[in-house]
Amino acid sequence: MAIDCLVLGAGQEVGKSCVVVTINGKRIMFDCGMHMAYNDHRQYPDFSRISKSCDFNNAIDCIVITHFHLDHIGALPFFTEICGYNGPIYMTYPTRALAPIMLEDYRKVLVDRRGEVEQFTSDHIAECMKKVIAVDLKQTVQVDKDLQIRAYYAGHVLGAAMFYAKVGDSAMVYTGDYNMTPDRHLGAARIDRLQLDLLITESTYATTVRDSKYAREREFLKAVHKCVAGGGKVLIPAFALGRAQELCILLDDYWERMNLRVPIYFSAGLTIQANMYYKMLISWTSQKVKETYNAFDFKNVHNFDRSLIDAPGPCVLFATPGMLTGGFSLEVFKHWAPSEMNLITLPGYCLAGTIGNKLMSGNPTIELEGTKIDVRCQIHQLAFSPHTDGKGIMDLVKFLSPQHVILVHGEKPKMATLKERIQSELGIKCYDPANNESMCIPSTHYVKAGASDAFIRSCMNPNFQFLKSGSEEKSVSGSKCTEGTLPLWIKDERVAEGILVLEKSEKAKVVHQDELLLMLGEKRHEVQFAYCCPVNVDELEKFTTTSLTPTARMLRDPNKSSLIRLLVAKLSRKLSEGNIQDFGEHLQVESFHLSVCLKDTCPYRITNGLEDKPRTAFVCCTWSAADDKLARKIISAMENRDLVET
Repeated sequence: MAIDCLVLGAGQEVGKSCVVVTINGKRIMFDCGMHMAYNDHRQYPDFSRISKSCDFNNAIDCIVITHFHLDHIGALPFFTEICGYNGPIYMTYPTRALAPIMLEDYRKVLVDRRGEVEQFTSDHIAECMKKVIAVDLKQTVQVDKDLQIRAYYAGHVLGAAMFYAKVGDSAMVYTGDYNMTPDRHLGAARIDRLQLDLLITESTYATTVRDSKYAREREFLKAVHKCVAGGGKVLIPAFALGRAQELCILLDDYWERMNLRVPIYFSAGLTIQANMYYKMLISWTSQKVKETYNAFDFKNVHNFDRSLIDAPGPCVLFATPGMLTGGFSLEVFKHWAPSEMNLITLPGYCLAGTIGNKLMSGNPTIELEGTKIDVRCQIHQLAFSPHTDGKGIMDLVKFLSPQHVILVHGEKPKMATLKERIQSELGIKCYDPANNESMCIPSTHYVKAGASDAFIRSCMNPNFQFLKSGSEEKSVSGSKCTEGTLPLWIKDERVAEGILVLEKSEKAKVVHQDELLLMLGEKRHEVQFAYCCPVNVDELEKFTTTSLTPTARMLRDPNKSSLIRLLVAKLSRKLSEGNIQDFGEHLQVESFHLSVCLKDTCPYRITNGLEDKPRTAFVCCTWSAADDKLARKIISAMENRDLVET
């Protein structure tokens, strides 16, 4: 059994997420995104690798979309309406509500404003969304009789989800984008502890460990306040959903506390519409937002009119899209970038090839459509990304402890570093395939086995262990125990020890070990150890005078029962495990059997002159290999040696 993974996007890069996974014959496409930095053949995944005949309905059982960002959903209308996929598409309710808004806004920017070739129409988007089946968090969806999926809260953006998929005994999780720490409007990712063959996780910030959220917020507010106090304008390129709401909550609260009157603007009705959806879907937000009345009714935030672009005076403007990939944010950038008074704040990750990425690299001049723009304004990058950092990724991998990990949605050098950490620190096999690479991951296959009556009875039998606490330990009541009154701890650890039998043409069965001997017609063979141990009676009496009764101290001739009593007293003080049983002429601790040896010559005795010493007795000891460690402790105690653990 194996899980096959075909990485069509986000392999050793950020953008165009699309991974096709085959689990025991069932094929799932996780995400169907586009690359925001390209407008050629690299913009969409190479769908021909799924099916050379382009028969996608027979090639794919379902599509799972983790959230509404274009790098995860941007190619979906193209794949369904142009390529012809008509099968089921699963996403959460908020994603289904917000995805068509994001797709339509992108189409307008691409076609109406930039005049580029239309990849899909408004009708295509509408028809695509008709194929969507919305799911709740932790709702187990039976796609067919073999395949089931389940969504878990991912944080990141409204409606984002990790998805669990299982076919037979094989199971995996695809995270999409997620955040392991809560922010002002969303909670942290939450998932059950699952038994997984494979975890496919994003690695956008594979090597980054972020500082305190509050420190980052103070840095952002300080930069914005300084700019507007000096009469400058602040441009914050952000996507309409997610960071815009997070930063609006932060700025609106700060404006109220500082009593500032500088206007804050949204660039278009899209964000106003987005805020309406946030209010409708408030159950998906953080606990703090749920408890705040009208959390998305911002007192200091207003709509922006294009006529205000060159208006005098300071302001703060949220403009879409993020990364300055086009649209209104890029138009405003052209006007505001040449002024040293202004500030452009990039609140998150910027893809390679975008204007935002070039600004982060320190390019003093940006060329747009043949026109060079001198960038004299301040450029400020802030870690307000909704992605988890390197520590969060490691925490999730450690928590889930899958058999294998595949890293996607990250930069190649940083992914290689994280891959090494996962393998060296967690001992989990990890891979970082490039785009269009396939991987085969071995998966779990369970065999159903019956159990014999004898095996079940053995599992139900008590397995008592009697332990005495040390003299320095406190009793349950909290007071120290006096000598000779140490508490007895009793444990019942029932261990199911059986043997799996696989007979030809018969169902697998677990039997008791004694049954197997009968089945094979064999006798039990056990390894036994034996040793004739010297014991100094005077030493025993010295050791026990404080704890034995006067009648015991009067014993001078080492007959069998008196010597056994002396040994029981000493071992009771020395041993914290095992139940010491006194049978008069012998004692027993687990399989360890001890009796007084009266032979002049014993085959298990090591002659080293001790037999000639007065007041020396010998005891014969036998034990099984399973109790060898316990036996060494007992013998060392009797010979007055300190046992060193090895």
